Amino acid sequence: MPVLGYICLVVGAYLLGSIPTGYLVARAKGIDIRTVGSGNIGATNAFRVLGKPAGIFVLLADALKGFAACTLMANLVLRSFDVPTTLFDHAMTERVIAGIVAVLGHNFTCWLRFKGGKGIATTAGVYFAVAPLAVSIALGLWILAFVTTRYVSIASIIAAIALPTAVWVTQSSIPLGIATTAIGAMAIWKHKANIARLKAGTENRIEFGKQPTEGKPT
Repeated sequence: MPVLGYICLVVGAYLLGSIPTGYLVARAKGIDIRTVGSGNIGATNAFRVLGKPAGIFVLLADALKGFAACTLMANLVLRSFDVPTTLFDHAMTERVIAGIVAVLGHNFTCWLRFKGGKGIATTAGVYFAVAPLAVSIALGLWILAFVTTRYVSIASIIAAIALPTAVWVTQSSIPLGIATTAIGAMAIWKHKANIARLKAGTENRIEFGKQPTEGKPT
């Protein structure tokens, strides 16, 4: 694929990933999600601040951004530049690039001064497109950790470690393994504030019976 094709892929995937779903959903309710709860625009804070329906919507929409970048966006660019069908069906490198850039778009969205989410849901969407078995393993461990601890941060950190490990074991693509390791490391780094709160004993658990805490810092 020509250089122009890669430029289009990167720009398109970034813009798709940069859509600040949590922020937009909260603004529709008259709330600036960056000023309440943890201040994060991701699904966990949306769930805590806006309630279960909004949180689930943000989770699915953020995951869809990653999935769409690796499928619809990558396919559109590949077709636009007349990539042969035989290569198109196996264009893992292009899909990995689109996925990484979509996650970066979510984490560093240009619409909010490059301050976005932590990329867990978007990363999951990416890997359901390129490595479904590996992400299913990581998702299973996320669910187990969350049910056991009720800490989304702990579950997410465990998944960020499990996903690269599962990719290296189940996939033969070295670029995918390297990219996944980098994404996992970035996800853990994005949780540095959560890690500090866990050490201090001030991290918040998810309690399903509680009402949304609009305007109340947590």
